[in-house]
Parts: sequence; structure tokens; C-alpha cells
Amino acid sequence: MTYTGSCHCGQVSFQVEGDLKGVMECNCSICSRKGALLWFVPRSAMTLLTPETALSTYTFNKHVIQHRFCKSCGIHAFGEGADPKGNAMAAINVRCLDGVDLPSLPVQHFDGRSV
Repeated sequence: MTYTGSCHCGQVSFQVEGDLKGVMECNCSICSRKGALLWFVPRSAMTLLTPETALSTYTFNKHVIQHRFCKSCGIHAFGEGADPKGNAMAAINVRCLDGVDLPSLPVQHFDGRSV
């Protein structure tokens, strides 16, 4: 299925292909503050529809995840990194996707504070 998503102001928009069966909620210092619900897909499954220049990037701790957000409204739409095998991945903030029934999605809790 193809999903569309965006930040609040619309300056960052994207499409993602995949089967959304559940999300991850992480309790690390940044994810708990953002309130993001994450769906991990291969980076090739996500297409940015707006210019890269609309985005800003934040990294912390080991600097392996690029937390991407809109320069204008500040909404965190997705992150980029790699899985343990080195494959490029995108962590989609499902709260930024259009038409998703969030309460129907199973949530897997991840203890990011312990990483």
C-alpha cells in the first residue's frame, strides 16, 4: 500500500510503500519527548516529494540515526539510519501519515533508554 505523509505546514511531504502492521514506541530521551510512533521500512520504500532543503537533521548519542524534521514547523516526519546488517532504513513517524487509524495499530514498546 502507498501512504502519503507530511509535516504540519506541508513543506516536507513524502510517500512510503509497505504493509503497515504495527508501530514501535521508544522511550529514549528524544522519542519520548516527540511522541513518535515509528514504522521501519527500507529507505528505498520512502520517496521525498519536497526539496531536501526543507529538512533539517538532528543527531545525538552515537550519531547513527539522522532525525529529520521540517525547518519551518519543526515536525519530525521520519528518521534515517541503517539496520544491524547495514541496510539503509527509514523510521517513519506514523503520526505524520494521512488516513491511518492509529488506535487500531499494535504498539511494540522498545527500551531505548537502556541502549
